[in-house]
Amino acid sequence: MKPIRIALTKGRLEKDTVALFDRMGLDTSAVKDKGRRLILPVGDNLEVVLAKAADVITYVEHGVCDLGIVGKDTILEKGGSFYEVLDLGFGRCRFALAGPAGKDFYSGYTRKTVASKYTNVARSYFEGRGMDVDLVKIEGSVELAPLLGLADAIVDIVETGSTLKENGLEVYETVADISARLIVNIASMKLHKQEIEGLLFAIQKVLDQRGQGKVEA
Repeated sequence: MKPIRIALTKGRLEKDTVALFDRMGLDTSAVKDKGRRLILPVGDNLEVVLAKAADVITYVEHGVCDLGIVGKDTILEKGGSFYEVLDLGFGRCRFALAGPAGKDFYSGYTRKTVASKYTNVARSYFEGRGMDVDLVKIEGSVELAPLLGLADAIVDIVETGSTLKENGLEVYETVADISARLIVNIASMKLHKQEIEGLLFAIQKVLDQRGQGKVEA
């Protein structure tokens, strides 16, 4: 039988997912000792594909991977057609609106400028508030934008907020909470329903034991 193939975001989510698989009793030795290999067996009927976050969604959407583990930040920014079935509970952080400490972002009548790497997330957020803003896409250290006078505020991923504080910035409000999510290809959910539901059940059982994770509605 062809193994179920799961695309996995490299880096921190990779490590957390391997730890999850270990708790499920799966053999993760190939992933831990991967060398330069990108497609690796996990147990008897599971295959891991290591990829960048945005590519995880692409592989799942196009059906070359049945499942994917990716951050909610990538899902919100990139979108796509797939089932988002499980909040895995790790990789927690948040999207936040932030800017110069002590300033009121919403004061005044001038049109605001917001810098972000995640312009789709920022656009959706302000549209939801019925507010028109100018968006500037920044690929590097987005904290520089308000410091250089390029933007009034930023929308960025925040964990501890220490980088903001060190640069005289503060969080104004939370835009969205982020954590790792399990996504499933639409066709795969039908074609491999029994195998995928069995895997989801096993994952949920481990998450329940640790008090983290929840099934998405």
